[in-house]
Amino acid sequence: MAVERPVYSVELAAQPFEVRDYGPAIVAVVRVTGSRSDAVNAGFRILAAYIFGANQGSRKIAMTAPVAQSAGEKIAMTSPVQQIGGDGAWEVSFTMPAAYTLDALPEPKDGRIHLSTVPARRVAVVSFSGFWTDANLRSHESDLAAFIRARGLTPAGAPVYAYYDPPWIPWFLRTNEVQVPLAPKGP
Repeated sequence: MAVERPVYSVELAAQPFEVRDYGPAIVAVVRVTGSRSDAVNAGFRILAAYIFGANQGSRKIAMTAPVAQSAGEKIAMTSPVQQIGGDGAWEVSFTMPAAYTLDALPEPKDGRIHLSTVPARRVAVVSFSGFWTDANLRSHESDLAAFIRARGLTPAGAPVYAYYDPPWIPWFLRTNEVQVPLAPKGP
């Protein structure tokens, strides 16, 4: 069953790397603590409950991909559904289906979930299959950093980990990404 993914245009492709331009999006974000793997699992469960009906009106919202995880920094969220983190604090997010506006989404019953609009953004990405191990993510993050340096691009935020497939999908069929926000193109 196909799920909606954020729409983007590709500015530069040099497989497995891309520079993408994403439009604005609405995300549901939760901040969790623990190891990276524990945090993405906990964050996923919290956000899944929201889209499966733990919200005002008990409305179901379609699942989208990827699930995003990023370091729990005190900066504006600049990614789709992903994981960002460090020092035990992580932000896990789901991008809401494009058909919704912020006002049209039901209010979460769980006060840890925050809905917000993410502005249009430019992102460097490396895609890979395999397990979501810390070593695998760090290796691809390092490769992406080298790609960014070699192209003279300017990072504008912390790496974001994007997971497109559930854990029961065989490792060799999974799509994962490390994404790094980039500064806008110059004039």
